[in-house]
Amino acid sequence: MADEADSTAQAFAGDPALDRTSGHGMARVAAILARLRGPQGCPWDREQTIHSLKAPLLEEAYELLETMDGDDLSAHAEELGDVLLQVVFQARLREEQGRFTLDDVAHGLAEKLVRRHPHVFGDVQVADTAAVLRNWEAIKRTEKKAGPDGAPRSALDGVPVALPALSRAQRVQSKASRSGFDWPDVAGVDAKLVEETAELQAARASGDAEAMRHEVGDLLFSVVNLCRFLKLDAEEALQAANDRFSRRFRAVEGRVAATGRAMRDCPMHELDAHWDAVKRAE
Repeated sequence: MADEADSTAQAFAGDPALDRTSGHGMARVAAILARLRGPQGCPWDREQTIHSLKAPLLEEAYELLETMDGDDLSAHAEELGDVLLQVVFQARLREEQGRFTLDDVAHGLAEKLVRRHPHVFGDVQVADTAAVLRNWEAIKRTEKKAGPDGAPRSALDGVPVALPALSRAQRVQSKASRSGFDWPDVAGVDAKLVEETAELQAARASGDAEAMRHEVGDLLFSVVNLCRFLKLDAEEALQAANDRFSRRFRAVEGRVAATGRAMRDCPMHELDAHWDAVKRAE
C-alpha cells in the first residue's frame, strides 16, 4: 500500500491540483476528472453522458445507504466518496457544455442553505423543528412561485417520482401536511385504516383484480400515513421487516436441513413450529 501511495505521489508531483499533499481534496478530484475526460484520458470516462450516469448514481446511493446502517467507518467514507464522484462527474459534463461548474454548484448550495435558515443567519425566531419546516416550505414557495410552464406550483412539487414507493408516499404526505391537509390526530389515521381494510375485503369479494390493486394501494398508503404519525420511516420499517424475515427464514431452513428433509416436504404446521422456535430464541 505504501509503494502504491508513493507511486501515486510521484505521478502527481509538480501538479498542485493533483498533489495528494496539497490539502485541497475537492480541487484534486475535479482536476483528476478533468484529466480523465481529456483527450489523453480514459475511454470509458470520455464516453459518459448525463443519461449514462443515472444508473451508477442510483446504485452508489443505495450502496451508501447500506453502509449507513453499519459500523464500518472506512466503508462509509468510501461510499460517500463514490457518491461525491457522481456529483463532480455531472458538474464536469455541464462545465464542458458551458452550462455551470462544480464551484457554481457549491455556491448555489451555500446560498440556498443561508436563505432557508433565516433563524440561524437572520433574525427569524422559531420555537421547534416543526416551525423550521414550515418556514422552509414557505421559503421554497417564494423561490419557485411557478413551474416551467408558468403554472402555479403545487405543494407536492419536488417529490421525485423515482423514489421507492414507500418513501415517496411518506414525502407526499409530509408535504401535504405542511399545507394544512392532514388529520388533527392519529385517530383519523386509525379510522382510515379500518375503512381501507373493509374496502379491500369488498374488492376481494367482487373478484375485480383492478379494484383489489386499487384498494391494496390505498391500504398501503394509509399504513405509511400511520408511520408518519408515529414518527417512523416507512421504508426503514419495511426494510427491517425484510431483514427480520430473511434472518428467521434462513434459521428455519437450517433447522429443517438438520433433520435431513427439505422445506417443501414439511407440512406448514411443522414449519410454523420451527418459526416460533426461532422467534423465541431471538
